[in-house]
Amino acid sequence: MSIASNLCEWLARRWLTLFFMVVFLVFWLGGFSGLAHSQADPGRFEVRSASTDFRSGVCFLNALVEYRLSSDARNALDSGVTLAIQLDVEVLERRRFWLDLEDASLEQLYQLERDALSERYIVRNLNSGEQLSFATLFSALNYLGRINDLPVIDVALLDNDEQYDMRIRVGLNTEDFPGPLRFLSFMRRKWSLKSDWYRWELERS
Repeated sequence: MSIASNLCEWLARRWLTLFFMVVFLVFWLGGFSGLAHSQADPGRFEVRSASTDFRSGVCFLNALVEYRLSSDARNALDSGVTLAIQLDVEVLERRRFWLDLEDASLEQLYQLERDALSERYIVRNLNSGEQLSFATLFSALNYLGRINDLPVIDVALLDNDEQYDMRIRVGLNTEDFPGPLRFLSFMRRKWSLKSDWYRWELERS
């Protein structure tokens, strides 16, 4: 009877020790996972400033954009995935008693990839066909973020009696991702990199 009682007590202590070990391991792994998640960069796309310039009957866009890729996007880029970045430009006709009317729009598309052989970053302007290479990701994103003299609309298409605004935003276009990555982009918000609209009055001199 004494042996059986001691055995039960020993087993109880072993199970209790095992239980606390499992609980500690679960909390430790959860904390480690949370720490890794907190250290991951979620990324940020932001239009810092924008303005327009009218020359020779054409409206040109100048803008400064901050591109900071998320940790997931950088890892995908370094693994050979081509990232597609889209600049949306809209000219809006102001209305007093109704929603503003989209008078014109432009989609400027870029591709960003890392060449594994040269270890350089390639930027392609899909609208113009221009292609440039950069030694670092920082310099490639810095180039993308400086928009200079981008033609948007012919001034003749604007009504002199109406007031117009222009707005722009930038985003990571996940539609061009391979199938598995496109699915992952819907499941993980860190892929959803898109700036807010930046809007200002279109002043014609």
